[in-house]
Amino acid sequence: MTDRSELPPAPPAGRGPRAARPAVPLLAALALWLYAVRHTDVSRLDDFGLVTALHPAFWAGLAVLTAGFWRTVRDPLRPGGWAAAYVLGLLVMERATQALLYPTPLYAWAWKHDGVVDHLLTAGGLQSADQVGDMAVYDQWPGFFAAQAALVRLLGVESAAMYMAWWPLVSSLLLVLPLLLIYRTFTEDRRLIWTGVWLFCVANWVGQDYFSPQSVAFALHLGVLAVVLRRYGRPGGGRGRHGQAVWTVVLSVLVVTIVVSHQLTPGMLVVSLLALCLVRRHRAWVPAATTVVIFLAWCLTAALPFLSAALPDMTRSVGDVGGNVATGYGATPTGTGAVATSWAARLLSGTVLLLAAAGVWRQRVLRHRAMPLLLIAAAPLPMLAASGYGSEMLFRVLLFMLPGVAFFAAAALLPEVRTLAAGARPDAPAAAPAPASRRGVIGAGGPLLVLLATTLAFVPSYSGKDRINYFPPAEVALVQRLFDEAPEGSTVVAANRNYPLAYASYGTVGHYWFLEDDRRHVDAIVRDPAATLAADMAGVERPGRAYFLLTQGQFANSEMNGQLTKAQLNRIRESVADSPRFRLVAENGAGVVYALRREDEDGPAGGTAEADPAEADPAEADAAGAETGGAR
Repeated sequence: MTDRSELPPAPPAGRGPRAARPAVPLLAALALWLYAVRHTDVSRLDDFGLVTALHPAFWAGLAVLTAGFWRTVRDPLRPGGWAAAYVLGLLVMERATQALLYPTPLYAWAWKHDGVVDHLLTAGGLQSADQVGDMAVYDQWPGFFAAQAALVRLLGVESAAMYMAWWPLVSSLLLVLPLLLIYRTFTEDRRLIWTGVWLFCVANWVGQDYFSPQSVAFALHLGVLAVVLRRYGRPGGGRGRHGQAVWTVVLSVLVVTIVVSHQLTPGMLVVSLLALCLVRRHRAWVPAATTVVIFLAWCLTAALPFLSAALPDMTRSVGDVGGNVATGYGATPTGTGAVATSWAARLLSGTVLLLAAAGVWRQRVLRHRAMPLLLIAAAPLPMLAASGYGSEMLFRVLLFMLPGVAFFAAAALLPEVRTLAAGARPDAPAAAPAPASRRGVIGAGGPLLVLLATTLAFVPSYSGKDRINYFPPAEVALVQRLFDEAPEGSTVVAANRNYPLAYASYGTVGHYWFLEDDRRHVDAIVRDPAATLAADMAGVERPGRAYFLLTQGQFANSEMNGQLTKAQLNRIRESVADSPRFRLVAENGAGVVYALRREDEDGPAGGTAEADPAEADPAEADAAGAETGGAR
């Protein structure tokens, strides 16, 4: 293969019916998607999550969209705007489906971050560990939450929960522009650019696009890399000292925003920038030095309380690659659906990684011209030896590798690619590639089949655990009622933290999730639930109360992640219900709330409670109750 950077531009695309042909499969795919959304029922999710709930029209629409994209992007006469329209359609189908199907936001951690924003609004400022315990870590990286608090005030909404269901789509759209800038630094072949963006979107199943600091920090991370690749280390790239000073200011603003918002992303950015320094034309130390200085300054000041407490554990994990990538108790997929979802995600990532290896091997020009992107793809790997990051480091490494991996994977699907000439400016006008040969590394029809398989595999990888992540309105109403009633100083005891509003009022209400305790204590609870839990809850002082909460989301998380079975959790619930030491506070089809009786309280053994007036539709509650045996 040769560098084809001197090719003349292709003739302009024609006008008329032929120019509008790409619109046909795009509109057909979106029509099928809309039909599927209107005819999908999520009230009875099984262990395969959204995969088995989706109407077949969704899968047909995704296939039509993929085929239309591949045909359009390979045509040298098509304007690049059509490829962008297809990628936008893909993101809508990938990330907006859940927002339209589910009446409440997904994912317990998104609800947690909403609680942090709400606390910041009500408390009026940051608080220390002696005031809010381990939740003070969010006050030491407050950038995202402060911005969201300002946005809530600006929009005039009640809380971030009003819009956070749409955050995956918004945060995914934020990635497209920096990704395009990075790819255009190394090639003007729009087939390679847009196929790389497509593969990035379908391989980004890790699920860090939800309402979270890392979703914004990752977009800013890509923005910093785009600035460094395009404005540093190239002749004239900074337009002299004044120009480079301006871009250093821009870079500093981006880095400061990352550093004050998230713990891990600055470390990933540092290793990526240091890796770039290994390439001669990017051996400008200003970006790396600027990032390191800002990062250390924050760690040694605002973040020092958390880092000082966490340092012993962080030190022990250094070098323990096996321990850092291992999953522990409560994180092992259990059951056919959970295991199938796990394997779908592994196969998707493995396929894209293999394609990237093939692209590096096959496209000799890219190995030379896009060497910085190859280094960026490999740079996060040493982080596996640095920390386990709550058993998530492997997934985060995959995410930060993905921009480079997707680019080279796209190169494997194309018979020839075009790069920028050596020393050319990345913003120079692009010429269209010459007509491609019919055969590539995997045959004429192979690339489309691979693209289709990876696109379809995204759905189980990303949405296969929606039984865990979805909280029906009845569950939200039940938990909200609990926190509305709980006086200051109360403690909520639950199996795990997988329920909505789990961190509501965390400044005044404590939490205890017994499945995160020592396994011997969990076994003691299973043997004698009511007595053991009553002893655990007895230390709450007036005016606080001790509450026991068991919900649908806790059942799903426990069953699908290898903690306790449905039968064991039901036994705990029944034991608490039969014990005279507990009083029933509220119950509906999605869960149950009990309060521990004080010594001076009298009443019947189980107590009674009326159904929650804010409960969801009775049909939905009955369905949830039938599936879970009354409560989950």
